[in-house]
Amino acid sequence: MKSSVLNAMTVDVEDFFHVSAFEEIIKPEQWQDYQVRVDRNTRRLLDIFAKHDVKSTFFVLGWVAERYPDLIKEISKQGHEIASHGYAHRRASEQTREEFTADVLRSKNHLEDLLGEKLTGYRAPSFSIGYTNEWAFEVLAELGFGYSSSTYPVKHDLYGTPDWPRFAYKRPEGIVEIPIPTLKILGKQVPIGGGGYFRLYPYSVARKLVKQYLKKEQQPYSFYFHPWEIDPEQPHVQGASFKSRFRHYLNLDKMEGRLESLLTDFKWGTMKDVYNIDVVQKS
Repeated sequence: MKSSVLNAMTVDVEDFFHVSAFEEIIKPEQWQDYQVRVDRNTRRLLDIFAKHDVKSTFFVLGWVAERYPDLIKEISKQGHEIASHGYAHRRASEQTREEFTADVLRSKNHLEDLLGEKLTGYRAPSFSIGYTNEWAFEVLAELGFGYSSSTYPVKHDLYGTPDWPRFAYKRPEGIVEIPIPTLKILGKQVPIGGGGYFRLYPYSVARKLVKQYLKKEQQPYSFYFHPWEIDPEQPHVQGASFKSRFRHYLNLDKMEGRLESLLTDFKWGTMKDVYNIDVVQKS
């Protein structure tokens, strides 16, 4: 029986060559040398969501929006929420305040001009707002964003704020932060928010963890993934480390089926549908 709780479905709209796992061997000036697959993969996701009558939040990379404006318009036309994923998929923790502001503003201005409406949400690439750059929340508030989903309270080699709040909360800067979900198991915060972790576990395990989270925490759950994760035929990047290749390519051939099961087993909506940005009771 499907849970009655409305949870947030989110998609980070980027291509396989944008990911942080490959950033050391694929530079932005080389992106044009790769076969772009994000348009086709995202349209496939739109078909899957329509089949299940699900609305999602799409955190769109500005680089993608500039090249595929019709795709972004179609996402919005189908009733999904458009939010910003920055412009060039550079981690916020690797930028100065001025660089971060310019990157976010470029994406925000382009998307708002394209759609004729204001954006509410932002997600930093690789959940890269943390201990060293809390000023990023000030920038987001100054630029008029209502919420961010840019932190993951776990320990990870690329990101992580394990002692920060696990649930949506209003920050002193005035912006609401919606962390990626974790579940406490034997005193350890286990990542259960999607992405590579969702592909790592058998679906039966992932479903059980989501159900435990909903029952134990009495909080809505949010899920994230990328269009390239339903594309097992994407080119294999040469020169990446074993760890990067394992994380990126693991079980891509199973992802679409697992996604359809997830859409069937739980109730989904956009970030704006699920979270009341003005009133957040638990931190």
